[in-house]
Amino acid sequence: MVGLESAATPAGGAALDQVIGLSVASMVLTAALFAVAWAHRTHRIEWFARMGDALRRRTGEPGWAAFASLFIAGALVVALLGFMWDVSLHAGRGRDEGPLANPAHYLILIGLFALFIAGMVGVVYERDGRRPSRAAVRITRRWFAPVSAVFIAGCGIYALIGFPLDDVWHRLFGQDVTLWGPTHLMLIGGAGLSTAGIVLMHREAQLSDDYDRGSRHTGTLHKVTLTCAFGAMLIGLSVFQAEFDFGVAQFRMPFAPMMIALAAAVTFVVARLYAGPGIAVAAALFFLVVRGIVSLIVGGVFGQAHHLFPLYLGSAVLVELLALTALRRRPILFGAVAGLVIGTVGSAVEKLWNDAFFPFAWAQDMWAEGLLMTVPVAVFAGMCGALFAMGMQGRLPRPSVSRGIYLGAILVLAVSIGNGLYYTTPKDASATIAIEQVGTAQEPAVEIEMTVEPVDLVDDEYTWVQLMAWQGGGPGVVSDNLERTGDNTWRSTKPVPIEGNWKTLVRVQDGRMLTAVPVYLPEDPAIGAEELSVEDTVTRDFTREIEILQRERDLGAPTWLWAAGNTVVLVCTLAMLWGIAAAVGRVSRTVRDDAESPAVPAEVAGR
Repeated sequence: MVGLESAATPAGGAALDQVIGLSVASMVLTAALFAVAWAHRTHRIEWFARMGDALRRRTGEPGWAAFASLFIAGALVVALLGFMWDVSLHAGRGRDEGPLANPAHYLILIGLFALFIAGMVGVVYERDGRRPSRAAVRITRRWFAPVSAVFIAGCGIYALIGFPLDDVWHRLFGQDVTLWGPTHLMLIGGAGLSTAGIVLMHREAQLSDDYDRGSRHTGTLHKVTLTCAFGAMLIGLSVFQAEFDFGVAQFRMPFAPMMIALAAAVTFVVARLYAGPGIAVAAALFFLVVRGIVSLIVGGVFGQAHHLFPLYLGSAVLVELLALTALRRRPILFGAVAGLVIGTVGSAVEKLWNDAFFPFAWAQDMWAEGLLMTVPVAVFAGMCGALFAMGMQGRLPRPSVSRGIYLGAILVLAVSIGNGLYYTTPKDASATIAIEQVGTAQEPAVEIEMTVEPVDLVDDEYTWVQLMAWQGGGPGVVSDNLERTGDNTWRSTKPVPIEGNWKTLVRVQDGRMLTAVPVYLPEDPAIGAEELSVEDTVTRDFTREIEILQRERDLGAPTWLWAAGNTVVLVCTLAMLWGIAAAVGRVSRTVRDDAESPAVPAEVAGR
């Protein structure tokens, strides 16, 4: 997210000195890493191999997997903390002067670079023609790499190139004040999808001749590792919901239950089917602990915007209970039913949590549409989770079935996202706002009374009518859900800050209608915007919310260029989704072939 820190802050990309500095630093670091990799593979250094051997003796896993796991664990923790800190900083103070002006960006860059290194450790570790695992892919005649490591490295590259492309994007289209900007999705999508590779890596490690099944550490460590891996997977699939977590969602509310159910169905189904009883609940608890710590650090220690997060525990328990039935012996059906239960009963549990703690209740008018979006996505997500588990067990169904489920999941998700993104803006609608100054000269604040026209603009079951201020330099977002006093009248329940750099507006979401009216907007010479001042009583038209919250964005940019940019990101994302499917398929074939080979003991071939 990007926003407004001061009128002098540039709005069309970072200063060239910062862009050049980051580019040079990245090239130098990349060159150093490639030099170490070359020296290792040509036996000019041996410390790298010795460290891997030491880790193998401690963990029982081959050196490439143990080494990569250390990097991945640190990478994702650092990247998650940086990401949440970054969102909170932008919600509170607005846009940056550049990537080096925001301390959170350093954590994100370090985390994503470490993620790339983690994948490359696995890729370059084995040498002299040794295969790191029986599922490894051939790079050259005498160079083999774990398929899971190749996928993780690809995710790291995908996320890292989002940084320079983000600056290019801002120069072309201005600042897009949303988590769901295309290049922002590259950053979080690469890191999020890599968590599936982490789970797969630990399975592929068992297909290595160096895996020590007799180690006293292997059993307990493997269980703990899987718990953390599935917990990380849940965290990775949940970062797309951050706008809802911070209370500044710029998309319609039906997205919230859909995204929660998607993450829960994939993670809990594969965790329970592959790792056994209790892992789904353990993964949910891991999620709650890690996200709770991050929220405490960002909001309490760093003093930035507070954020919440989904519960997930109800869905985890439902999957564990469902696994006690005979459905567990039919994994795809189990995944479908688990998705159905998560999309309905699990969503009801999440509603109780959401309505108790989040700033916006899941209103009644969203439920019909919300379930139509959530249930099909959750059902297909559950089946994809089942395919993932079956792949790691070497039990994938015939390709036509697997491809049908996977393509069906992508199609259903695309339709649901397309529906969720469609919204309307009312024509000839306005709000008359009576403003009462209640703050001080040092900290000005207002309360309002509002009358909207036409009278029937907002029905009885609206999602939100909210007075909100953000990006004023304070810690986060200040919002007030207005109290309805008549058919078309509302009033404040608490003061909201105004003036200075605050953007203050009234937001309305009712069904498909997503609209807003500005109360106060500061002058911003960087985008040629004049101050929209506060008056005692003012009548203003409702407009597209994006024109206020994404004030820095250039909405006049060529449509074809915007479409082309989004298409490139979409194609890259589909490539990453194909990558994890191909990697799971390769591991599945290897496990199945091992099980069919009389030379390989059954306990080695599968679980």
